[in-house]
Amino acid sequence: MNNVTGRMVLAMAVLISGAMACAQESENKTRDNMNTLEIGDEVPHFVLKDQDGNEFDIKDYIGKKKLVIYFYPKDESPGCTKQACAFRDDFEAYTDAGAMVIGINSGDVKSHQSFAQNHRIPFTLLSDPGNKVLKAFGVKNVLFFTGRETFVVGIDGRVAFKYRAMMNATEHNNHVLDFLESK
Repeated sequence: MNNVTGRMVLAMAVLISGAMACAQESENKTRDNMNTLEIGDEVPHFVLKDQDGNEFDIKDYIGKKKLVIYFYPKDESPGCTKQACAFRDDFEAYTDAGAMVIGINSGDVKSHQSFAQNHRIPFTLLSDPGNKVLKAFGVKNVLFFTGRETFVVGIDGRVAFKYRAMMNATEHNNHVLDFLESK
C-alpha cells in the first residue's frame, strides 16, 4: 500500500469513527429526552416534604387546582431568589387563575423553611432529596446545576404548558402568567 492509499484509508476511518460518534451522541440525546414530560403527558405521582415538614401528595391536588410546578437549582442563589420572588409578587394572579404554585429542588426542609421566611414566599416549597421527582419530570441538568424548568399541570393531571430557561429565571413567571391568562 502506498502513502496516498494509506492516508485515504486513515481519513476514511476517521470519518467513519466521527460519524459513529455523532450517531451515538444523537442516540444518547434521544434516550435522555425519552423521559422528558411533554404537553399532554400525565404528571407522575410523587410525595415530598414541604417547607414545614408536612407530606405533600400530588394526588391530593390533581382535579382540584391547576398546578404550577417549577424546578430550581438552589435556595438563596441570586437567580433562584429572583425567580421565587417573581412568583411571590404575582401570587394573587396565580390564585385568581385557580393555580397553586409549587417550587421543588433537592434542598432540605430546613433550607426551604429559611428561604420561604427570608423572602416571604407564600407558596409551597418541596424537598426532593436525590432529585427523584426532578428526574421523573425529565428536567435536565445544565453544566453542574440541576435544571430550571416550569410545568403547568391542568386540572386533568396532564402537562398543559412547560418552559425551560436556565439563565432567565424571572421569565418563567412571565411565560406561565401569559399562558394562564390566555386560557
